[in-house]
Amino acid sequence: MKKIMFIFGYLLFSASIISIYIHAANTISANQILRRDETIVSPQETFELGFFKPGNSTNYYVGIWYKKISPRTVVWVANRNTPLVDSSVDLTLTLQGVLLLRNATKGNVVWSSVNSSTTSVMRNPIGKLQDTGNFIIYEEGEDNNPIWQSFDYMTDTLLPGMKQGWNLITGIERRFTSWKSNDDPGNGEFSYWIDTRGYPQLILSEGRVIRFRGGPWNGLRFSGVSNLRPNPFYSFTFVVNKREIYYQYNLIDTSVITRLVLQPSGRVDRFLWIDSKQEWNLYLTRQNDLCDQYAVCGPFGSCDIAKSPVCECLKGFEPTSPDQWKITDWSQGCRRTIPLDCKPGEGFNKYSNIKLPDTRGSWYNQTMTLVECDKMCKSNCSCTAYTTLNISGTGSGCLLWFGDLIDIRTFAENGDTLYIRLSASALASIENRSQSARRRARVIVPVAFGALIILVSVGLFYGLNKKKQQQQRIPGNKLGQDPENRSDDEHLELPLFGLSMILKATNNFSMNNKLGEGGFGAVYKGVLDGKEIAVKRLAETSTQGLHEFKNEVISISRLQHRNLVKLLGCCIEGDEVMLIYEYMHNKGLDSFIFDKTQSKLLDWPACFQIIIGIARGLLYLHQDSRLRIIHRDLKASNILLDKDMNPKISDFGTARSFGGNQIQAKTSRVVGTYGYMAPEYAGGGTFSIKSDVYSFGVLVLEIVCGEKNNGFVHKEHCNNLIGHVWGLHKEGKSLQLVAKCLGESINVSQVLRSIHVGLLCVQRHPEDRPTMTSVVVMLGSEGPLPPPKEPGFYVGKTPEVTTQFSCSYCSNNELSITIMNGR
Repeated sequence: MKKIMFIFGYLLFSASIISIYIHAANTISANQILRRDETIVSPQETFELGFFKPGNSTNYYVGIWYKKISPRTVVWVANRNTPLVDSSVDLTLTLQGVLLLRNATKGNVVWSSVNSSTTSVMRNPIGKLQDTGNFIIYEEGEDNNPIWQSFDYMTDTLLPGMKQGWNLITGIERRFTSWKSNDDPGNGEFSYWIDTRGYPQLILSEGRVIRFRGGPWNGLRFSGVSNLRPNPFYSFTFVVNKREIYYQYNLIDTSVITRLVLQPSGRVDRFLWIDSKQEWNLYLTRQNDLCDQYAVCGPFGSCDIAKSPVCECLKGFEPTSPDQWKITDWSQGCRRTIPLDCKPGEGFNKYSNIKLPDTRGSWYNQTMTLVECDKMCKSNCSCTAYTTLNISGTGSGCLLWFGDLIDIRTFAENGDTLYIRLSASALASIENRSQSARRRARVIVPVAFGALIILVSVGLFYGLNKKKQQQQRIPGNKLGQDPENRSDDEHLELPLFGLSMILKATNNFSMNNKLGEGGFGAVYKGVLDGKEIAVKRLAETSTQGLHEFKNEVISISRLQHRNLVKLLGCCIEGDEVMLIYEYMHNKGLDSFIFDKTQSKLLDWPACFQIIIGIARGLLYLHQDSRLRIIHRDLKASNILLDKDMNPKISDFGTARSFGGNQIQAKTSRVVGTYGYMAPEYAGGGTFSIKSDVYSFGVLVLEIVCGEKNNGFVHKEHCNNLIGHVWGLHKEGKSLQLVAKCLGESINVSQVLRSIHVGLLCVQRHPEDRPTMTSVVVMLGSEGPLPPPKEPGFYVGKTPEVTTQFSCSYCSNNELSITIMNGR
């Protein structure tokens, strides 16, 4: 009996060892079953294939992920749109070489890798997981010629060696599509793909709407992706021939792990795995500014993010609708100043450093020279523009456009050259202006040089005396001591007003003229040259105000936008330091939305226009101004309303400017107002455009609800306003949030969209929040919105809240803070 038990135990042990060996292998054979708790591992244990449950989902999917990276990073999903809810699941390879995913209990097939070309029984089909992350099915001995591979059916990730594009022989299109959410790998709204309707170009679309166009390949990079440059980690190529059209990247340093991911939000990110940190690091992300918005400047318009406004007509063109153009509605684009008539004398004007226009409907030839290209376009009256196809080396190929030229932008560098057809008169006009400019330059430059020498001499003399005077007028010369904005050499582009003028304008700072008082000092109403003004007077005891004064002058003196308060000038005389603004008849937004009487004067259309106006002003600060400005203290009291209830962002004392490609900074001096400050800024001093987006989100929710976030405590769940809005949104009860004073004036879809966008803006993690470009688009459209994630500073019952508060913490007082040596 003992001998029988021993043999039985030995057999069980052997079977388990065999089972472990089989399922630790990198292949699966015909009729072999892979169950829920079993996996296939690639030869070098780089990738693993098996069953998984994404995020907080309870559904089962078959996927491929990195085996040695934690947390699990999935790169491919088989049944992304057909989840399994039953844990009794298995994966089988049939004799026909088809991979079947079944519900083992019911026996029904929920997904298969059916290929119509393989219907007969194969000699010995094998499924193999490779170290590239590709799962292939092939006949024994034919692994170099797979009959099916996962790389042909990519999900949201592009791996090294994958081909993004088209196989023109089989008709297979390889595009990657975002997940719906981190919990649902089903097809999301965003796709990144190669459009072949004309010369192939890279497209990012949301549903059927183009959101971003990477443009055609110019031999070095996609025309609209200027940050795609050679690097030490990977090389990239684009192939166009009769068999295939595809983009591909391959590793240079094989020790590096990298992936390109299309996020559920539509963002395209490249990550590198850093072994020393044991985490994914964001290496590159798709540019995302206003000029990336598809066709933002309309036909024959060009977008330049370094200019304000960003849109301008190409030379030889003028706005189609000048009135719309003036109010920054560029959708109708531009038209020719002199129409084409297909007569002799028509030619081409050269435009440099641009993103090539939409190539749908274009024509191309890969072997023609640029001279031949010019002749071909000139001989066809319908041809509107041409360029060389490949700018590498000596250049080659020909690309022709017909009709309107759409989605052009100007780059500072690494742009392409385009030759656009113009009439003889238009070309002559451009040439005359150029010659006139050159003649003026020949005269002006010598004169200007001589004048410059004189001015520099006078300026040095005047500057030395002025500096001495200012040091006497401003005790301790404290305006130059701001550790965060060292701009001592900045020129203040503002008129200087004398103290006597300001005294007369404000009736000697009469108490009857006093409008209010803040951390900087008192604000007075005045009349200067018949125009109403507001005078911001620095308090004698306010050392913080000295920093704010200098910062505000330098920041706002360079800004011009209808939704920013206008700074008219300043006064620095004796001990007096003052800023002079345009007068806002309706004072601050807080005096309306938080006041039970005043709030009745605002209906929903007015509220929505205020939201839109604030969004456009903030977009200007972040994207379109000469400097990228981070406000850092956006709140209701800093939104002023003019006589027509147009909102204007004010108080730039704590603002910071970013230069170049800087996207965030960290400070030990946290300034702002509780209730509006983003978690990463309040807790760690990190600020960026996304911390302003958070403040904007709070402001939107306050406008809709008529409640102050920092003064709101719900009697049942102790949440602040954000937490209360989040809870009702999840329950589908958002309309309960609308302020009673708005009554029947509300537009339900606008209200729901505003709440939804507000929640997107206050999401806990900065990378999840939209940019103000996206916010303006979302508020002005009717398309679907991504689901918001849990907000920052949400006080709920979940264990993952960002910050825990008690009810006793909340107060009805708005508190502006400055934290020195913050975390």
